[in-house]
Amino acid sequence: MRISLTLLGILVALLKLQWATSHGVQPLSTIDISSAVIALDDGAYIRATPLILGLNGQNKEWITLEYGINNPSIDDWIGVFSPANFSASICLPDNPRTFPPVLCTAPIKFQYANYTNPKYKKTGKGSLKLQLINQRSDFSFALFSGGLLKMTVTWTSGYGLDEAEPFVEWGLQGEEQRSSLAVTLTFDRNTMCGAPARTVGWRDPGFIHTSFLKELWPNLVYTYKLGHRLFNGTYIWSQMYQFRASPYPGQSSLQRVVIFGDMGKDEADGSNEYNDFQPGSLNTTKQLIEDLMNIDIVFHIGDICYANGYLSQWDQFTSQIEPIASRVPYMIASGNHERDWPGSGSFYDTIDSGGECGVLAQNMFYFPAENRAKVWYSTDYGMFRFCIADTEHDWRKGTEQYKFIEHCLSTVDRQKQPWLVFLAHRVLGYSSCAWYANEGSFAEPMGRESLEKLWQKYKVDIAIFGHVHNYERTCPVYENVCTNKEKHSYKGALNGTIHVVAGGAGASVTDSEFSGIQTAWSIFKDFDHGFVKLTAFDHSNLLFEYKKSRDGKVHDSFKISRDYRDILACTVDSCPATTLAT
Repeated sequence: MRISLTLLGILVALLKLQWATSHGVQPLSTIDISSAVIALDDGAYIRATPLILGLNGQNKEWITLEYGINNPSIDDWIGVFSPANFSASICLPDNPRTFPPVLCTAPIKFQYANYTNPKYKKTGKGSLKLQLINQRSDFSFALFSGGLLKMTVTWTSGYGLDEAEPFVEWGLQGEEQRSSLAVTLTFDRNTMCGAPARTVGWRDPGFIHTSFLKELWPNLVYTYKLGHRLFNGTYIWSQMYQFRASPYPGQSSLQRVVIFGDMGKDEADGSNEYNDFQPGSLNTTKQLIEDLMNIDIVFHIGDICYANGYLSQWDQFTSQIEPIASRVPYMIASGNHERDWPGSGSFYDTIDSGGECGVLAQNMFYFPAENRAKVWYSTDYGMFRFCIADTEHDWRKGTEQYKFIEHCLSTVDRQKQPWLVFLAHRVLGYSSCAWYANEGSFAEPMGRESLEKLWQKYKVDIAIFGHVHNYERTCPVYENVCTNKEKHSYKGALNGTIHVVAGGAGASVTDSEFSGIQTAWSIFKDFDHGFVKLTAFDHSNLLFEYKKSRDGKVHDSFKISRDYRDILACTVDSCPATTLAT
């Protein structure tokens, strides 16, 4: 759920009014006005006709907007402002040490740029008709990208579009509910890349429905239930669920994030199944459910289900996590057991996905990637920016994914989102696992060589990986050297990135023994099942905890306390060039 607000273009010609009566203002409450960021795009434009309204004494009049942008998005929208000047120049700061918001007033109305333009995402051009009323002042218009909070709900059913219409009925808790239609997709056996997914492991996946709940009030509780309207007029309903909408980007409030990899699933009745090697899975799930009131968002960073081509196990896994994923956002990364298959375009030419080649993960979970087959994306949650990489596609310098990673790291506003976290499945950073040590790389070969300078340049706080079925934490490190001697209470600049392996959420730990080599950068190791939790208290204080799945108790932790100036501070390979000019 990436949330940002960027101003793309401003209409330079203003509408002059000659009216005498007024109408109430409708503020756009779902946009974080105080966190708006100006990024003018020279290629953006908006034209309005007519330029003068009310010449014949009308109190209402329709206007036509024509607009365009070089890099269109489905989240682009047009805002209408009155008075026309809504910039920071008309706002006074709260005090001499603060700056006013970029947008001083909320737009009085808005509409999506693609509302009447289905080809807008492709062409970047559109037009819109809006009705304006006399509001005793002139108007201006702006084209924005993003800024609207939304939640995505995905579920499966046996109802195709020729049998029923899927939708979600939802609204603020205790208030009037509304309905949002869902899109539906499915896939067949021929979509699978090989056996067993294409042969004995095949099972009809049913129909996968996704609905987008938009224009949410941040931090408020919403209730929802899933519906299917049959063509005979009857309705099929799920039970009622609820969730809390995300905080504003940059909002200073308590924000709690759980991260782990390699959980899989297990049979609660003790029976067996194919690929039955995730003995810690139920314990991890149990701990998360019991502590769900203290969790805001979950990241499962690869090796999600371990179905390995036996498709029925995806239903089992989603049923196991439903108490979690129906209440808080459940975000994923791609792992080898979701994606890898020879000749399918995966970076590693293994058979680990059992022939699924990414199809199940890409369809069962929604994530805000531009291309669903390439599971790299960024998402903002309050004071956090998460950059999620796809280790099953090439990440090396010069690749499409490398460019994404640098863009994700470089575009975060650390004043508003100080906590920058890099997530991926395979260990691209540091690990003392025996098989990495035997390769001599102590991580995926070419991982640090390709990405460590980016982590250092953009001052990534924590990089968390799965794949290795144990827990390990490093010191803040750069090029194998600890940049901070502290182990549990960091104050000021880290000067490096803390690397964490958190791949012990469920899969057997027996294949991930630690090397006998004691590296200087490894601070804490644990050969057991567990998960990690990040708690941001405000823009200056973060708590990291490692909890074991068998008891939910904290077995390792550290704190970071710093100010914005500490993020700005220069360290090795992290500062831009300077000049002696005055």
